[in-house]
Amino acid sequence: MSESNIVAIANQKGGVGKTTTAINLGAALAMAGHRTILIDLDPQGNASTGLGIDSDQREKTVYDLLAGPETLDECALQTSIDNLRIVPATSDLASADVDLAQADNRTKLLRKKLKQAEPGTIILIDCPPALGLLTLNAMVASDAVLVPLQAEFYALEGLSQLLTTVKHVRQSGNSELRINGILLTMSDYRNNLSQQVEADARATLGDLVFPTVIPRNVRVSEAPSHAKPVILYDPSSKGSAAYSQFAKEFAQRLKLVSEEV
Repeated sequence: MSESNIVAIANQKGGVGKTTTAINLGAALAMAGHRTILIDLDPQGNASTGLGIDSDQREKTVYDLLAGPETLDECALQTSIDNLRIVPATSDLASADVDLAQADNRTKLLRKKLKQAEPGTIILIDCPPALGLLTLNAMVASDAVLVPLQAEFYALEGLSQLLTTVKHVRQSGNSELRINGILLTMSDYRNNLSQQVEADARATLGDLVFPTVIPRNVRVSEAPSHAKPVILYDPSSKGSAAYSQFAKEFAQRLKLVSEEV
């Protein structure tokens, strides 16, 4: 792997496991020896909090990365996990759509900064639950988009809007952008609806849907309040096992070489 792998984790619908996926995928890749940076592009800053970055530690943030002269290295903080750094977010990011609206190349601000990454780095971007300027910056900067999809009734309808946005970005700002895959989240196999959504997704999207499905799991829900990914909070839980397996599948799609992932 000679260059960075940059993947936007996106879905315009909130509450689908996007940040949880970003945190646990980043942690699993880092623990397998891959140099990883997580970009917290959501003004809520939940990925930063979930990895134990207190608000008083967030002196340099994603807003500085987008709007200021700061470099990627200057903004990326080391987490408690070896090989995993994060560029944190604060509520300042909520005004970015307005503040940056008049900037030259406003959809390419993040792309310019992420080019500073050391070759071989994996960069995961936790996008906000909207298809605004921040998400466009993420898609223009990325090689691929990973879509967490909650196993619920309107899941596939919402996905079509995101795929339309990806098509638009291909035409206007990043012709190389591709879909890395669809990750089904919050699935409950006791629920017929979850099984039906999975069947429909696989029938419609085929191999784009990752084999692993993330189950609805109380340990996954508890982990953020302990400022840890679930794979550290409770390594023996079903949620941890699912995210660890998913990280292996994700690494295979990126053609990463590792003994552990």
